[in-house]
Amino acid sequence: MFTIDAHLDLSMNALEWNRDLRQPIQDIRSREKAMTDKPDRGNGTVSLPALREGNIGMVVATQIGRYIEPGSWLPGWHSPQQAWAQTQGQLAWYKAMEDEGEMVQIKDRRSLEIHNELWKDDNDNKNKPIGYILSLEGADSLVTVQHLERAYAYGLRALGPAHYGPGRYANGTDASGKMNANGLELLKKMEDWNMILDATHLCDDAFWQALDHFNGEVWASHNNCRSLVDHNRQFSDEMIKALVERGAVIGAALDAWMMVPGWVRQQSNPRQLNCSLEVMIDHMDHICQVAGNALHIGIGSDLDGAFGTEQSPHDLDTIANLQNIPPLLKKRGYSDADIRNVMHGNWMRFLYRIWK
Repeated sequence: MFTIDAHLDLSMNALEWNRDLRQPIQDIRSREKAMTDKPDRGNGTVSLPALREGNIGMVVATQIGRYIEPGSWLPGWHSPQQAWAQTQGQLAWYKAMEDEGEMVQIKDRRSLEIHNELWKDDNDNKNKPIGYILSLEGADSLVTVQHLERAYAYGLRALGPAHYGPGRYANGTDASGKMNANGLELLKKMEDWNMILDATHLCDDAFWQALDHFNGEVWASHNNCRSLVDHNRQFSDEMIKALVERGAVIGAALDAWMMVPGWVRQQSNPRQLNCSLEVMIDHMDHICQVAGNALHIGIGSDLDGAFGTEQSPHDLDTIANLQNIPPLLKKRGYSDADIRNVMHGNWMRFLYRIWK
């Protein structure tokens, strides 16, 4: 079934992990076999061939470049200008993939319609380009609010103002506090440009403030449920209800620590804590129960977002295994229409609504 994944850090993997994503997963893993610089070496799950194998014809693909203050515990760049340059290198990689015919950018209704027509038959995907909508994860790399116009011009269509910790425009996961004046100005500019606000990673204070000040379209590309894993990275039921009221779609994520309680990084393993694709369905189902329907859930896997099979569901080897989700939904009683909506329909309807 045609599938949309609303959160993949493709360019980060290509440039910071030095992965040639045109290659099969096994080739990438083999090349990394002796590497020890990152815990997920040799455990990658995402490549362009694997996306095609899994009929994942469209993704929301990120740029990311965090600015950090001196003494921060987070990795990142020491100036906004460096962070901006990092995102421009990532943009250059996407453009290089377009030049190779591997990917194609989707940034308006016409390009969406063309790509949907290309992939609708579910057959012979091996030579089809992967469509991508460009999203910025964390706004730190925007040196000024005016840089947003430059980013829109090269195709940026979605933006999450925060990532982890304190940010230049908004505070994110494991931080607190409302958005500053620049953050509120950024929201206004996003609204002017009809850009999507990604509520993922906003701390609670910034989340509620953003919904109060932003009148445009909102989604959450990769988020799970606080009622199942009690952490500020997840959405509370009240937050889910607020997003549903705004017509948002929430993408379920496959990072194990967000899926099951009690995860200890670099100690726990997925099988030990019974972290499987069924757990992803638990989070999806909870959102459906809060929403009262299946119109607000999708996939935002975050696979290879600085983790691999060591921190993914134990029954997932590559991203192509997302095609195992439909029978799991069917087993839970979801209709064929619901399943199509989860796999692509809800994201597609959202995009057609905003790109008139």
